[in-house]
Amino acid sequence: MSILAIRADERVKNVSFTEGSINVELIDGRTISVPLVWYPRLLDATSEQRAQWEVCGGGYGLHWEEIDEDLSTEGMLRGAPTAKATKQIS
Repeated sequence: MSILAIRADERVKNVSFTEGSINVELIDGRTISVPLVWYPRLLDATSEQRAQWEVCGGGYGLHWEEIDEDLSTEGMLRGAPTAKATKQIS
């Protein structure tokens, strides 16, 4: 009997936004959904600015040049808001 090994792959496949969240689709089929309030630069950005993302860090990160924002899939999976957001949430 053979067992098919499922491998996690946290590289970015696609990004989308709702009114209150960022949704990152990963290569392995999972989707990370995180509140935009965790990332104030993205929260304050226009929809056009949010749409200007690019993959960085070997596929494990996202970058927005115009708003100077960088996120990693590792941080999003870990549930790590930015330091500025942490002050606003508490």
